Amino acid sequence: MNKDLRIISGGQSGVDRSALTFGLFFRFNIGGFCPKNRRAEDGPIDNRFPLQETLEENYQKRTELNVLCSDATLIIYDREIDAGTNLTIETAKKYNKTLMLFNTQDQPYPIKEWIEQNEIKTLNIAGSRESNSPGIFAKTYDILKVLLNS
Repeated sequence: MNKDLRIISGGQSGVDRSALTFGLFFRFNIGGFCPKNRRAEDGPIDNRFPLQETLEENYQKRTELNVLCSDATLIIYDREIDAGTNLTIETAKKYNKTLMLFNTQDQPYPIKEWIEQNEIKTLNIAGSRESNSPGIFAKTYDILKVLLNS
C-alpha cells in the first residue's frame, strides 16, 4: 500500500486506537481530531498519537471533523453497529462522503482497490469501541495489516 495514505481517527478505544497504532507502527502519516482533554472511555488518549483536540468534550464534534477532513470513511465493526459508529455513518451520509462498512465476520473486502478507485488520500477509520466489542482492537489491527500493509 502506498504509504502516502494518511490515516485519521478519533482515538477512542477499539477500532480508532487500533488504526492509529497500526499507522504509527507501519509509518503511515496519522492524525485526526479527538475531544477536549483527549477524552476516551478508557482515560486520556496517549500523547504519542498526534491528534488535535476539539473545543468540546463530546464525541459528536470530533466525529464530524474527522469525516469532513477525510476523503472517505472506513467503518470496522464486529457483529452490531453501536450508537457512536452509527453517528459516524450518518455524518458521512449527511456530507455525502465516500463510506465503506467492514464487518469483521465477513470475507475480506477489496479495501485497497476501493482506496485506489476512489483516489483516497486521507482515510478516516472508525468503528466499534472496545467496551462494546471486546477484542475489536486486535481484530482491526490484523485486518489493517492484511489489507493495507501488503
